[in-house]
Amino acid sequence: MNMFANLPVAWLAVGIIVMFGIWAWHTSATYALSMIEGEDTGRLSRLNSLPIYHGWYVVLWVVVPALALLLLHELMAQAMIRSLLSQSLAPDILALPQERLDLFFADAGKIAFGGVPSQRTPELLAAGAAMASISTHLSWAFGIGALALAVLGYKLARSRLSVDFRARNAVEAWIQALMIVASGIAILTTIGIVLSLLFETLRFFSTYSPIDFLFGTHWSPQVAIRADQIGQSGAFGAVPLFAGTALIMLIAMAIAVPVGLGSAIYLSEYASSRFRTIVKPVLELLAGIPTVVFGFFALLTVAPLIKSAGMVVGLDVSAQSALAAGLVMGIMIIPFISSLSDDVINAVPQALRDGSYAMGATKSETIGRVVIPAALPGIVGSILLAVSKALGETMIVTMAAGQNANLTLNPLDMVTTVTVQIVTLLTGDQEYDSPKTHAAFALGFVLFFVTLILNIIALRVVQKYREHYE
Repeated sequence: MNMFANLPVAWLAVGIIVMFGIWAWHTSATYALSMIEGEDTGRLSRLNSLPIYHGWYVVLWVVVPALALLLLHELMAQAMIRSLLSQSLAPDILALPQERLDLFFADAGKIAFGGVPSQRTPELLAAGAAMASISTHLSWAFGIGALALAVLGYKLARSRLSVDFRARNAVEAWIQALMIVASGIAILTTIGIVLSLLFETLRFFSTYSPIDFLFGTHWSPQVAIRADQIGQSGAFGAVPLFAGTALIMLIAMAIAVPVGLGSAIYLSEYASSRFRTIVKPVLELLAGIPTVVFGFFALLTVAPLIKSAGMVVGLDVSAQSALAAGLVMGIMIIPFISSLSDDVINAVPQALRDGSYAMGATKSETIGRVVIPAALPGIVGSILLAVSKALGETMIVTMAAGQNANLTLNPLDMVTTVTVQIVTLLTGDQEYDSPKTHAAFALGFVLFFVTLILNIIALRVVQKYREHYE
């Protein structure tokens, strides 16, 4: 079902509300000035708040409740349309199994809003026409209701305007409330993510031992259809995944840390301002390149070069290897370490450098013994954040390292990571309620927990060793 089929109605209402809000701001600010007309000097001082705050106070009452009602419609439209349509359906249709009933509503939505339904029966055609009518009426009802709410908000807000009205305090209270709502949405979203992972992980551990999952060395999540097939219950030992993830991450950090930190030191301490102005944006362009492009580069360029170099010296190198994925991932992470470390190094006061020079230290000695120790908490934090980025990378590993769950420390072999297996388990035609798909949530929970620990360590390091300068 397309819940945005009547989007033009919603956009029309939004446009009218915005235009009405602009008009309300102008008229309210003008009205605030008109309340003190006749004074020769210092007439603005008679107002408790500037006219601009009177205008914004009225705008907030006009726009926020009306847009909130339109947002509520978009969030609840699908459920409301289905509920209203169910009241007009025949009892034999409502008695269908849940899967077939969901398919019926989906086909009706395709008929109503455009699409190719799986079938076209008289009942479906009638339901589609009714659904289109209900959706249109709901959109117009909520649109008119939002406009009425905007007019009502305008009337109520204008009635409160006076010379002594604390409009600035009211506007700031509105802004604070909106920020609290935004913060609450972010917190609730995080809690929802954690709980969804936790519940599905517990369902997986109810059928598979967490000890075997965390310490098992054989990963074969394919579950047999018949009881006589080998590996009927699958094997979910995740150690090969953890080992592959750690191997690629270590290779990536071995590239990113020295190059990123070295470039940050050079740009901060040695490079001229002109060179820094040119090179720093170019370096940070790496952060804007899509990871799939890095994956193509690893697959088509880096991996063949490593294989060719290995053949020259007599090494057996796979077409896809942990080394290829780690090298390219390290290149991708360089801007994160370089940019954050550069900001931290530049934050070290110049007085510390001058004091070191006054004691007879050279530039390199000053950097190694004064600047880097002073900036070390921020540098460590940037490195740990880069580790979190490396742990969550998927596309580069999928294209350059393969999908074989090999328990090996040889960087020339094919390996896989936690994120790659999550994608593999949850793509395609999969049965949702099965250990195979639940294993993906267990892997996601472990990855989330490890990343959370790394972020906490980074914050604690920065807080504990941070230097405060005046």
